[in-house]
Amino acid sequence: MTMAAASAALQASAAGSTALLGKSAAANLSSHSSFVPSNRSLVAATAHSTRSRTRSTSTVRSALAQEFSALDRVDILSEALPFIQRFQRKTVVVKYGGAAMKDPTLKEGVIKDLVLLSCVGLRPVLVHGGGPEINTWLTRIGIEPNFKNGLRVTDGPTMEVVEMVLVGKVNKSLVSLINRAGGTAVGMCGKDGRMITARQASEDLGFVGDIANVDTTVVKGLVRDGIIPVIATVAADSTGQAYNVNADTAAGEIAASLGAEKLILMTDVPGVMIDPKDVDSLVKEVDIKGIRKLISDGIVKGGMIPKVECCIRSLAQGVHSTAIIDGRKPHSLLLEVLTDEGAGTMITG
Repeated sequence: MTMAAASAALQASAAGSTALLGKSAAANLSSHSSFVPSNRSLVAATAHSTRSRTRSTSTVRSALAQEFSALDRVDILSEALPFIQRFQRKTVVVKYGGAAMKDPTLKEGVIKDLVLLSCVGLRPVLVHGGGPEINTWLTRIGIEPNFKNGLRVTDGPTMEVVEMVLVGKVNKSLVSLINRAGGTAVGMCGKDGRMITARQASEDLGFVGDIANVDTTVVKGLVRDGIIPVIATVAADSTGQAYNVNADTAAGEIAASLGAEKLILMTDVPGVMIDPKDVDSLVKEVDIKGIRKLISDGIVKGGMIPKVECCIRSLAQGVHSTAIIDGRKPHSLLLEVLTDEGAGTMITG
């Protein structure tokens, strides 16, 4: 069966095949209406609510269901099994941001994919930023966003807005979306349970923090209970002063502390490319030695360097694999976890 045919077959009756994944997964997948197979026939389940369907959509689904047999659909779904088994009861930390956080359609897809992974036995942890939302609210109250060398200059009033937006608005919105999609999420920030202790990174940047210590005891308890932690990267120092911490850095340190199987950084580029203008030059997989050479050769540069360095530090601290993936690509999270094609660049130790 071709990729197009396989995709159409699963679109026709995703719900009918969900019994293979157990009752919990079936409850979630009953609202999933499309699947995206990789070019090696491995499946990544997509998510689209079918609560309200037009008559024409129902007609198309009926025709597809007649054209493709139940066996076709089950065969494709079953090919995800090795990946599900590999990551069963393993922690996967996802740093969420960029276009996937701004575009409503992409956001819905990411949330439902995250819930799907939880339903089939993975233990996802979501770490998020929220830069564009912060800028919007700063502008609303008359504070001009200020950046220096790509980092937000965070004075006292700005820090108050950062904390209110990240912890009070963005975080709780994501929690609500996960819960509505059938998962169970708990929102928190670096202050909770002394998860992240920060220190000032630079006087010039104000309340921008480096990470001094990480304690994921509270997070581990949530993960063991099948709850998806949603973490905003606002932390505090030993005196209680709040700091804004880089979300990539926080995700990497949290992944290391949890002993995660995988760290995934969602970005707005395909991954690490030899030629930034040529998507075909994407580096699909590279080890630490190889990625360091790409940095020294000037191929990896600019904003990609801190992301790569974050992956290297995580690997050095025991995370098994890391990936920088294209969050603009629909269902990139599933493609990265449930197929051997991946959705970006995988960096290994």
